[in-house]
Amino acid sequence: MPAADTPATGQDARIIALIGTGHFLSHFYVLTLPPLFLLWRAEFDVSFAELGLAMALMSGTTALLQTPVGFLVDKHGARPFLVGGTLLMALSISAMAFAPGIWAIWLLAILSGVGNSVIHPADYAILAGSIGKERMGRAFALHTFTGNLGFALAPPVVAVLAEVMGWRGALLLVGLLGVPVVVAILVQSRILRDQAKPARTGDEPSGREVLLSRPILLFFGFFMLSSMAGSGVQAFVITVLGKLWGTPVAVASMVLTGYMVGATAGTLVGGWVVDRTKRNLIGFVVVLTSVAIAMILALGLLPIPELLLPVVGLVGGLALGASRTPRDVMLKDAAPPGQIGKVFGFVSSGLPLGGAITPVPLGFVIDMGYPQLVLPVVAALLALSLLCAGSAQAEARSRRTAPAPAE
Repeated sequence: MPAADTPATGQDARIIALIGTGHFLSHFYVLTLPPLFLLWRAEFDVSFAELGLAMALMSGTTALLQTPVGFLVDKHGARPFLVGGTLLMALSISAMAFAPGIWAIWLLAILSGVGNSVIHPADYAILAGSIGKERMGRAFALHTFTGNLGFALAPPVVAVLAEVMGWRGALLLVGLLGVPVVVAILVQSRILRDQAKPARTGDEPSGREVLLSRPILLFFGFFMLSSMAGSGVQAFVITVLGKLWGTPVAVASMVLTGYMVGATAGTLVGGWVVDRTKRNLIGFVVVLTSVAIAMILALGLLPIPELLLPVVGLVGGLALGASRTPRDVMLKDAAPPGQIGKVFGFVSSGLPLGGAITPVPLGFVIDMGYPQLVLPVVAALLALSLLCAGSAQAEARSRRTAPAPAE
């Protein structure tokens, strides 16, 4: 059934709650491991590189498998993959409670990454097919918000649980919390619909042609460059402020906190605006990203009073966060009907890829004695992402409005 035919604000709310809870868990599980690193290092007598490999295996597996899983979601439907992926992800985390060594953590991290690879393709396919168009912006915004909330809550929750019940008990508990979520998805599965597929005419582009088309590749660049910029801010804004202006760590940390809070809250603002501004989403993205660029450049180029620094970080994060929902909606609109799983699987793999690319070269820039270049580089990455976004939107619009070829 097309999204336009779905009734019920109440039903939409139930769908968003189900999908959002699974998305929360997927992000929560990604950051479940780092709070346990020191405990594992002592128990398993391993290096930090070996500990970091667990995170790399989980994230790398997710990024690698998202696109092929997207093809399967479009072909067979999202619901069975969502149920299976969420269950695999949760049970893999729980099984780490019985790990005899770091090698078992690595294997289970790979399995958890396999489960996590389902989340983005399946979630967006279900949201596109189940939610009324008049609420699509808010649905996408809440989806992003729940993921960010998972990232934010995992470190403190796992740290407290590990202190109270040991790391094995903590992992067993947080992993098993995914089981009732799977049960809820199964019980409510009748309201979860895939995006309607058009009647086949024989001249549809193949999945490979869709993913390698110019607009989708440009969207991939947009997502990846945005992630590269965000990763640069998160990794080094505290260091850069200290080296450039002598900003105390406590104040610089508040800048990063303000940025992260703003980025999370901004997604909800963006969703609200998208549902009321159906046209010119790219204009909205350009304005918001330009504000974020200005705030980032101000942090790197101007001696701002310490009391105002967290405010600048908050405004920059808020603007960037609010641009994410229209970004996702633009991609949904550019995806051919019935192929949203593979499109979101492919394009969203640019997010972990972008996050992995930036920290090492920017750290090298700081090591070479040029911390003043870091935030301008971040701003330049955001500017490049806008070029990709504008070109992708224009290309997608021209393809939608192009006349059909003559018979």
